[in-house]
Amino acid sequence: PTLLPGPPLTQHILALAFSVSEVNRDPVLLPNTTLGFRIYGDNSDAKRTYESSLSLLSTRGDVAPNYQCDSRDKLFSAFSFLQLGYGSFSPVEREMLPSFFRIDPNEVSQYVGLVQLLLHFRWNWIGLITSDDDTGENFIRTLMPMLTKNDICVSSVEMINERLMKRLATDLFKKSLIKWQSKAMIISVDYKEAAVLIHKLHFLRRDFRPSRVRVWIATARWDFAALGAQKHWKELEFFHGALSFRVHTSDVQGFNKFLLALNPARPEGDVFLRNWWQMAFNCWFPIAGQTSRKRNCTGKEKLEDLPPSVFETRMTGHSYAMYNAIYSVAHALHAMYSLRPTRVKAKPLPSFVLQILSFLRNIRFNNSVGDEVSFTDNSVVGSSGYDLLNWIYFRNESTALVKVGRMDPGAPRGKDFIINPDTIVWSSKTPPSASCAKICSPGQRRKIPEGKPVCCNVCIRCPEGTFSNQTGNAANCAQCPEDQYPSKDQDQCIAKKINFLSYHEALGFVLASLALFLSLITSLILAIFIKNKDTPIVRANNHNLTYILLVSLLLCFLCSFLFIGQPKKVTCLLRQIAFGITFSVAISSILAKTITVVLAFMATKPGNVARKLLKTQLASTIVLVCSLIQAVICAIWLATSPPFPNLDFYSMAVEVVVECNEGSVTMFYSVLSYMGFLALISFMVAFLARKLPDSFNEAKFITFSMMVFCSVWVSFVPTYLSTKGKFMVAVEIFSILASGAGLLGCIFLPKCYIILLRPNLNSREHLIRKKYQGA
Repeated sequence: PTLLPGPPLTQHILALAFSVSEVNRDPVLLPNTTLGFRIYGDNSDAKRTYESSLSLLSTRGDVAPNYQCDSRDKLFSAFSFLQLGYGSFSPVEREMLPSFFRIDPNEVSQYVGLVQLLLHFRWNWIGLITSDDDTGENFIRTLMPMLTKNDICVSSVEMINERLMKRLATDLFKKSLIKWQSKAMIISVDYKEAAVLIHKLHFLRRDFRPSRVRVWIATARWDFAALGAQKHWKELEFFHGALSFRVHTSDVQGFNKFLLALNPARPEGDVFLRNWWQMAFNCWFPIAGQTSRKRNCTGKEKLEDLPPSVFETRMTGHSYAMYNAIYSVAHALHAMYSLRPTRVKAKPLPSFVLQILSFLRNIRFNNSVGDEVSFTDNSVVGSSGYDLLNWIYFRNESTALVKVGRMDPGAPRGKDFIINPDTIVWSSKTPPSASCAKICSPGQRRKIPEGKPVCCNVCIRCPEGTFSNQTGNAANCAQCPEDQYPSKDQDQCIAKKINFLSYHEALGFVLASLALFLSLITSLILAIFIKNKDTPIVRANNHNLTYILLVSLLLCFLCSFLFIGQPKKVTCLLRQIAFGITFSVAISSILAKTITVVLAFMATKPGNVARKLLKTQLASTIVLVCSLIQAVICAIWLATSPPFPNLDFYSMAVEVVVECNEGSVTMFYSVLSYMGFLALISFMVAFLARKLPDSFNEAKFITFSMMVFCSVWVSFVPTYLSTKGKFMVAVEIFSILASGAGLLGCIFLPKCYIILLRPNLNSREHLIRKKYQGA
């Protein structure tokens, strides 16, 4: 029996008939041989499918497998029965069916294009709908690892069955829709399951709004044109803006002419044509004794007037695969017959099939279009990939499909997937979002919350000191170059400012002015003492030590200028050395003055050794030796690890500190420690001599000045260590000026007061009277 297929596959049937006709018309390919074909349909009935399969193993009208011409013969096994068809198989199934040749392109390249499409639009939260059969399981098994590898998550997987969906109650179907949480749904079903799905969704259109699913993506397995009848397309409003893959095809010469020549009045043996014609054009051919509300078919309707959603006059991808399959068999027969020019008695069918299998595996030819066709691992080679189509639904209930992209597995990497998003018509007017992930702005990075899928993330601010200038899903924030720092929004890097104590800023100007002022005051006091060198108050306090102390204080104030301005190699070498030596000279002078006062008092007693010491150059020796020790320390410092200019990129977040690296921190604090030691000795000696007679007693002022000096430098250390950049330099300059001003003010201002404002006190008689009063 001939089992009639449903009319939706009419173009496939016509492509089969056209291909066989073209082979039979070729006088070279198979001369004196005519191909024929029988069509079996399943009518969506598994029982009829099995019956059709068994009928292939029978030679008479009744289905009686294992019998040939009323005699029992060996059963035709699957290993010797040539099969060419669509679909994929697992490795185990492929081993079980070595005689099955796949004629459609490998779906893996389609899935690669599908993943590229999802990545292009950042759709990483999707749903899957596929058939509840082996094909659907292969689809899930192949696609899921590819999605996981690209951080694309699947919110739901729905495996549907045509018969069960027809019987499924509306309420139950609505409950299953609730699981479809994704805005992007990928559909891999055949046309029968698609028709039922479309009808169900259309029926529930009020409860299941199109806004819930923003975009539908169909694989090439769903042949939209296979729906055939226009009535199905009235329900396609849901799929406005959908995207679908379709096997890429080539225009076969003569096929369009073959289709346009079809005439339902003269079907020429095509038992499907009249039935399909009625469904396609929504009309009917009058039958005696029957009536219909539909208009009568004239037979003059034009196929080119049908929308592509109903019928395409251009050969579709699946029809093109069938065309190549027929020609592959023809070329295999041609190669086999070419090796047997003298015909012998036909061999039993199993032996014949085994022969043609070997030839089919090795054929290689160019079809009429020029595409090369061959088989590798029982799969056709030569397919040019898949087209990406955009489905547009119009208010007049018509549809159109527009090519918006291409997946070409033979193209170089990076150019295999091409898409033109500007030509896509979306149901939501703009490209939809199908992601559970947040799009992170510049200055943010993605973080996956605990317990969430890898594709779902939140955006958190970049850690302090880092930045991100990417819009999307930056996994990590980057560090800026060392001479730059992140902006406030942490979306770019900004060049750091140069940081050093400059004369042009307020702090540098104030400190420079203060140093200049103290230098002028010191010079003025020195001039006053030189002018009044013969007066009793100057002579009584060892005017040579006074001159040395004033000059060293003047140099201390002037060395502050070495700390202001951009550090250079020379200034870095000189400033700490000059500061250390000049202050050591100043403190040594004070120590010498204090010891001189003590010895002078002791020399008043007869026979005291102090009288002899005063006649020697003891004061000059103390100054020289103490200063020389500091000079040796500084020389060792310069010889071992001298200071040098340095750029510090890390102490301050937004500035590059131009500093003088001290070279050796140990030597720096050794210089300070030695000055502290001299100041402590001077303080102790002055403190012991504070009760000497007033005529000689400079020790009180020295004691107070040393207290000021020590207080300044004790507070200097923690303050210096807690500051950064130019403020460290400012702290040291202030300490130099404050300690020097303390010495200058405590020791010399009282004397200047007497010299300038109370000259009557600057007399020998007054000093002698004060001496005896003290005694």
